[in-house]
Amino acid sequence: MTKEKNKFLFPLIVMASLFFLFGFITTMNNSLIDYLRKAFTLNDVEKQLPNTFFYGAYILSIPVGYLLNRIGYKNGVLAGLGLVSLGFFLCIPAVAMGYTQFLCAVSIFAIGVVLLQVAANPYVNALGSPETAASRLTLTNALNSLATVIAPLFVSMLIVSSNTGGASDPKAVQVPFAGIGIVTLVIVVIMFFLKLPEIKEGEATEGVVKKYKSSAYKYTHMWLGSLAIFFYMGIEIGIPSFFADYSDRLNCGFVGEMRTKYLAYYWGGLMVGRIIGIFILRKYSARKILSFNAIMGAVMLLLSLVLGSMGMKWLPLVLFLGTGLMHSIMWPCIYNLALEDLGPHSKVGSGVIATSVIGAALLPIMMGAIQKSNSNYGLIIAICCLFVYYAYITFFAVKGSKIR
Repeated sequence: MTKEKNKFLFPLIVMASLFFLFGFITTMNNSLIDYLRKAFTLNDVEKQLPNTFFYGAYILSIPVGYLLNRIGYKNGVLAGLGLVSLGFFLCIPAVAMGYTQFLCAVSIFAIGVVLLQVAANPYVNALGSPETAASRLTLTNALNSLATVIAPLFVSMLIVSSNTGGASDPKAVQVPFAGIGIVTLVIVVIMFFLKLPEIKEGEATEGVVKKYKSSAYKYTHMWLGSLAIFFYMGIEIGIPSFFADYSDRLNCGFVGEMRTKYLAYYWGGLMVGRIIGIFILRKYSARKILSFNAIMGAVMLLLSLVLGSMGMKWLPLVLFLGTGLMHSIMWPCIYNLALEDLGPHSKVGSGVIATSVIGAALLPIMMGAIQKSNSNYGLIIAICCLFVYYAYITFFAVKGSKIR
């Protein structure tokens, strides 16, 4: 057993570093929303387009799953890292050309992140015992969360603060983006010389032959889990996407980079929750933890809205950002439950599940349209959409995740 653990330790460390990378990129993209809105003079719908172009790339997840079946995990990771590096380098001239050109460059590194995401999740799932898979995914997602804490500070210090006292300049992203492109390129070179074990899911740790259905598409819990990821992305991205406007409604008086700095508390909650989750998920089932967190997240959001409507300021803000603690283990729990018992269909299943990340592309745009439709209560109505998302995730945890 110890030999088995040692065999998987190094590849688990490698995968954890990749989770850090795409966590950083994802959160940085989201943290730029308020800055780009001012730099390009965008409305409530247009400002959400970086999310749409970034997460819209996840529509390619199913073909990426089939691609991984042919080329393997390592080649998939290398291709993903290469596209990430290329995308960031293309952003340098694109941002000076205009908003549309910048969004097109964003879609390039987004495709790279999709490759990394689809490859990394089932690989981590397969690196050891199925009973501790949720805990391993939570461990790697903890590093992902560390990146999500650092990314807003990165945006605040290197991009937002560089324009203090003047108009927001979109070209401020060029030097930081070049740095990310170079770092990613170095990782590509290092990864090329690393040897990662190729795993046949369902056979790595069980030692017995199991019978599986003929296709990943025949697993109902996988489809229901995919929809749960769709709604989860609306929750995870919805809170930070509407934080700036919600803080304005609460009359918090944030200016410039202050919003970005406070947003780090939300991502910090995700990181802390995932660190705690590593140990909790070894004691309690993913279903119980997921249902508890979904319900508590909804309660905290409801309290925030009610107290905010009563004229309170800081407590509603703390509750709003504090939902990050409840969101922390949702992704690894949903992903693990949706991939459970798929065996050799895990790569394709991961592609199907990852496709639903487009929820982060579609749901904020829909919520932005709701916000724009009503100047007085549009923001509150848009935020209330999150209660629908919480309700479905609770259903998946309690009933939808059961294997049929």
